[in-house]
Amino acid sequence: MAAPKLQPTQGYMLLEPLEVTKKTSSGIYLPDTHDEKSQQATVLAVGPDTKKTKAPARVGDTVIYRKWGGDEVKLNMTDKELIFVKFEDVLAIVK
Repeated sequence: MAAPKLQPTQGYMLLEPLEVTKKTSSGIYLPDTHDEKSQQATVLAVGPDTKKTKAPARVGDTVIYRKWGGDEVKLNMTDKELIFVKFEDVLAIVK
């Protein structure tokens, strides 16, 4: 997806959550009622560093973020949900 023209404010990142696989490794398909939100996302935009914290990831990186971190946003130009998270809510970068 092309990144929307949004610039996060200081100390925030804009993420696009990755789709959760609905099929287990053993081949069992999970029902829609089992929907669990992904904690992995692709970084779409990064706001400026704060005085105390430097951005932990760059645009294009895949990160793992806190389960209850961030604020979900749904824009009119796309049906996808995006998430704004604080730099502190990013737990790891997936290599």
